[in-house]
Amino acid sequence: MRVIVWLVEGTWPACVDAVRTHAPGASDVVLLHVSGPEVADVAHGAFAGLLGRGHPRGHTPAGSWGSDPGDRLTDLGGTSAAELMDAAAARLGGPCARMERTGRVEREVVAAAEGADLLVLARDGDRAGLGPHSLGPAARFVVDHAPCPVLLVWPEAAPGLATLPPPPPHHH
Repeated sequence: MRVIVWLVEGTWPACVDAVRTHAPGASDVVLLHVSGPEVADVAHGAFAGLLGRGHPRGHTPAGSWGSDPGDRLTDLGGTSAAELMDAAAARLGGPCARMERTGRVEREVVAAAEGADLLVLARDGDRAGLGPHSLGPAARFVVDHAPCPVLLVWPEAAPGLATLPPPPPHHH
């Protein structure tokens, strides 16, 4: 049984625990972390903007400016992803593979789930009440497009049934 576990900062422990509880016999567990390119892209763009202003044509002061901060942010992101993967593997306590992807997060998760028997993810929206708002845009996309069964977990205890919205008025 191939289980993909989508690890997100802050909610990953619930996903790892769900594998231990609901798929204890899984022979192939893959810890998945996806880095969106947005933060590093912004820094790359800002750095390129600095290079483009007030310098004679053909003169590139890369040496005087140092390295592109987008590269540093990409490296920092990789470090935290590796630490998150290490912590998740330790919590899982069994054999697992690691998969790191970069791109549009929700699309990378769906692509990574191709051929899987189960995809485990956590709610990423408003977790104060039951209902559709407990899914943010990324998790909603993944749930709607996953090519395999999905186990959707609450990162903490689920809200009580009292948080259910009232039923719509009944019209005759």
